[in-house]
Amino acid sequence: MDLKQFDIRIRPCYYFYEITKIPHGSYNEKAISDYVVQFAKDHHLPYKQDEVFNVIIHKKASPGYENAEPIILQAHMDMVNEKIKESTHDFEKDPLDLYEEDGWLHARNTTLGGDDGNGVAYMLAILEDETLAHPALTCIFTTMEEVGLIGATHLTKDDIDANRMISLDGGGEVRTAITSAGGINAFIRLPLEWETNTNPTYSLQVRGLSGGHSGGEIHKEKGNANVIGARLLKELQFNGIDVQLVSFTGGQKDNAIPRECDILFTSSSNTNDIEKSIHETTKAIQQELLFSDQEVYTIFDTVECAPKKLTNEKTMAVINYAFLVPNGLQHKSMAIEGLTQASTNLGVITMDEDSIVFDHLIRSAEDTMAKDIFNKLRTIAEIYHMEVESNDSIKGWAYSAESKMREIFKKVLQTHNRELQEEATHGGLECGVLKGLNPNLDIITFGPITEHVHTPDERTNITSFINSYGLLCEILENCK
Repeated sequence: MDLKQFDIRIRPCYYFYEITKIPHGSYNEKAISDYVVQFAKDHHLPYKQDEVFNVIIHKKASPGYENAEPIILQAHMDMVNEKIKESTHDFEKDPLDLYEEDGWLHARNTTLGGDDGNGVAYMLAILEDETLAHPALTCIFTTMEEVGLIGATHLTKDDIDANRMISLDGGGEVRTAITSAGGINAFIRLPLEWETNTNPTYSLQVRGLSGGHSGGEIHKEKGNANVIGARLLKELQFNGIDVQLVSFTGGQKDNAIPRECDILFTSSSNTNDIEKSIHETTKAIQQELLFSDQEVYTIFDTVECAPKKLTNEKTMAVINYAFLVPNGLQHKSMAIEGLTQASTNLGVITMDEDSIVFDHLIRSAEDTMAKDIFNKLRTIAEIYHMEVESNDSIKGWAYSAESKMREIFKKVLQTHNRELQEEATHGGLECGVLKGLNPNLDIITFGPITEHVHTPDERTNITSFINSYGLLCEILENCK
């Protein structure tokens, strides 16, 4: 390991290096959680470790800051485990192999874990340093952020014991998030009924869509393969063509816009009429998506006769539900130009002998908007006697025009002749969960310059990593 610029004699660099020795992918955070607990013990700091291995450490205010409002620092301990195909790295036991190149820190053939090892290292360095000026600190280290903000949802109101917070799950050095979306997972299940089939069977596939993240890409009006599949089937019915389903599946993750959909159906109608309808509807969709998904296409084939098919009642319920439900961008923010305020994504359709399940992810910074969309799905589902389930909703972080923490961040940057950049996101952040526990929380996000996060090309700018730590210390000093 050849590290020169990333000098581990510098305390945040040292702690980041130590973290990379400990495997800490999502669901595998006990070892790093125990490391943070041992750190607290070694430095005689009050701490708590909960049942999902979140850790909270407290540090008293430095002299002169006893009367200042306390501050929460927060970061997540888990990382995304990704590697190149040829790599033999074992994320369960191997340390990351760090190296420098052109001023950037990398991990050889794997993700680096800067998201959010950067924040964890910063907090440990601050907790250790008795020379810093700062208010009383509550440092919250969470788990399972990358797989649904799970650790944060196990925190309680008592854990959020301050009205100011710096989330260290940020980046860009001079950037702060100002809002994030909450979310509801809605699962709509229809029990199935079958009957014997003697009609010809057809395969219909939707392909060529670009997909994308249902937070960051949903406003681009990209095609949703599941929705397109339902439209193709409904157009067949509108054209007087008999349709009974054999299978309908599509998508892989609820937070990804589905790129592909696979359908099997039977029909007593003329094959040429079926093919003509699908061809004409496909042409219309291609024209509509010319600027977002110009490669979209469908594949239609006759296949081996299926021995059974869904009853007409169940076929109609499946097609009508998928055709009618809201999908995609629902509301734009009137306060922040270009920001999606609410959206819903029919991300996954799964089907087996017993049932078909529609998996939707609803996002909004305004919890009432997310609930309203969920109620629309539920209302349509009830018409077709479907079963409705949802997980506990993740709170959104709504935009606030006034923020004393943003003003402090801005003031610190101005002393360096730099300007604060404010960014809104339709993705989910732990900030929303914590804001839900304490609605008075004034939040900024902060972190160094990183690139290609969640990929084996992930890298952190070393100069920015060191300079950002200095800026963070200045922000805390100005919180008197």
